[in-house]
Amino acid sequence: MNELENMSSSIHREHLIQLAKKYGTPLYIYDSCKIKKQYIKMKNAFSGINNLIINYACKANTNLNILKFLQKLGSGLDTVSIQEVELGLKAGFQPKKIIFTPNCVSIQEIKKAVGFGVRITLDNLSILEQFGEYYPNYSIGIRINPHIMAGGNSKISVGHIDSKFGISYYQIPHMKRILKNTGLKIEGFHMHTGSDILDIKSFLEGAKILFQTAIDFPNLDYIDFGSGFKVQYKKNDVKTDLTSLSHFITEKFKDFCKNYGSKIALIFEPGKFLVSESGYFLVNVNVIKHTTSTVFSGVDSGFNHFLRPMFYNAYHCIENISNPNGRFRFYTVVGYICESDTFGLNRKIQEIREGDILCMKNAGAYCFSMSSNYNSRYRPAEVLIFKGKDFLIRKRETMQDLLRNIVEIHM
Repeated sequence: MNELENMSSSIHREHLIQLAKKYGTPLYIYDSCKIKKQYIKMKNAFSGINNLIINYACKANTNLNILKFLQKLGSGLDTVSIQEVELGLKAGFQPKKIIFTPNCVSIQEIKKAVGFGVRITLDNLSILEQFGEYYPNYSIGIRINPHIMAGGNSKISVGHIDSKFGISYYQIPHMKRILKNTGLKIEGFHMHTGSDILDIKSFLEGAKILFQTAIDFPNLDYIDFGSGFKVQYKKNDVKTDLTSLSHFITEKFKDFCKNYGSKIALIFEPGKFLVSESGYFLVNVNVIKHTTSTVFSGVDSGFNHFLRPMFYNAYHCIENISNPNGRFRFYTVVGYICESDTFGLNRKIQEIREGDILCMKNAGAYCFSMSSNYNSRYRPAEVLIFKGKDFLIRKRETMQDLLRNIVEIHM
């Protein structure tokens, strides 16, 4: 059994090859069954909390059909831009089930969110002060920076002292003064320390700070723990121990509610946890190139479609689904962009031939959503597997898409 099947795939290799032939490559494929399984797993893990809210962090994947599917499952929505807010509303989310938690945006963008009627979380004292001038007595959420270094690497660690995210918990006295001066009310506190968090101590340290902060503010509706759960990227890979985490968080949260004197809601905002493992990215092998030290497998994609390996040094399982029984050899899988775009360095993969189809796993989160038209390449198509059938949910781009917003001038 190969690594793709070892990772509990519900879509078989033959099906992937059929989809590559039907829709062409490069191609994103998402398995709705896996998304539902992850959503239910999260709900079950925290079943001891009566007022649990799961808000999908849609920056992971904003395809409208993915949003609609999660809305049908009962999810709320975590958004970070006014465009994500509008997509959420179009997908059918009720405004009060959308939380807008921007960073370094203008007060004008936040005023638009107020107009849409969504919940708002602020993480900046300057914006908090401006917001209070426009909307005195308004109820908002506050994002706290707990000064905790967590996350898989420095680029996805967002709760440390030098992070641009959140209001430092040392600035709470200043925040209280702004609240008093403006009449603003706090409806909840939010914290997110990073992604790919393996050590649950990071969550517990953050929870302690969040509870200590929240206890001094009456009439809260919720406490929001964000997310950051690590998922499995390869066989026998370690991931966040959700069982242990839920046990500790549930116990501490119930203690907090008892001391607080009110049963408020507990919110999580998973993105990668819900959609990452649902995704497959299929590419065609253009060329096998031998150098003095390396065998390159050059494919019909690059970091314009799949940035995570280059930007985050992220590992994604790569398998040759065209030659599953081939002899294993070592390849460096690279793209067709005129930059150094390496998907996998010196990987042990079944023998690759020109024309083969390679499959990259964990392509559901922060992959298409970070794509671009660099080198004037078209962005790929997306397909959703729903109730056993495949549906095209985004067309492959064409030259018309590249030129749509160009305004030609006569020279």
